[in-house]
Amino acid sequence: MKVLVVVSLALLLATTISADPDLLQDLCVADLASGVKVNGFTCKEASKVNATDFFSNILAKPGSTNNTFGSLVTAANVEKVGGLNTLGVSLSRIDYAPGGLNPPHTHPRATEIVFVLEGKLDVGFITTSNVLISKTINKGDIFVFPKGLVHFQKNNAKVPAAVISAFNSQLPGTQSIATTLFAASPSVPDHVLTKTFQVGTKEVQKIKSRLAPKK
Repeated sequence: MKVLVVVSLALLLATTISADPDLLQDLCVADLASGVKVNGFTCKEASKVNATDFFSNILAKPGSTNNTFGSLVTAANVEKVGGLNTLGVSLSRIDYAPGGLNPPHTHPRATEIVFVLEGKLDVGFITTSNVLISKTINKGDIFVFPKGLVHFQKNNAKVPAAVISAFNSQLPGTQSIATTLFAASPSVPDHVLTKTFQVGTKEVQKIKSRLAPKK
């Protein structure tokens, strides 16, 4: 009886902590035109699958960093590379102008690891105990941001920088803290933000106007 209980608990634990389930077929290229979602994308007809579904050169060149934050994230996820569907991985390229910032954000569905292509960056994440874990990383270095934790990268050098980011999700999702709070639609009520940040309504409205989507 004790052996049965131990085996049952082991199976329950294994089921609880397991990651994505094993594939049920060799591949499942995303049918982005389909409106049906089953915790992911439905599969394209096998007869229509070809090599281009598994290829992209989207990360080959630097992106424009001429924006408010001086950084640009170029994603190579399942929405850009259909062959990633059900495989549980994706990449991004992040380019930074001198002084550029990838502002505090989270990835709710993935852990992230960055590899520095060029330059030097100050990076960090904040634990749920409000502890900042930070480091300066250089060309050839890697740094890991645990799943769901708020993190950032800042280029404090006078030359551009770039990294490749890898995720254990085909579509990790991104929530930029400032944009999420100040540019949501419908908008978060001013009184919620003024009390949260201990500032006046004018300051909140000024931030909202600066982060509002460009029309």
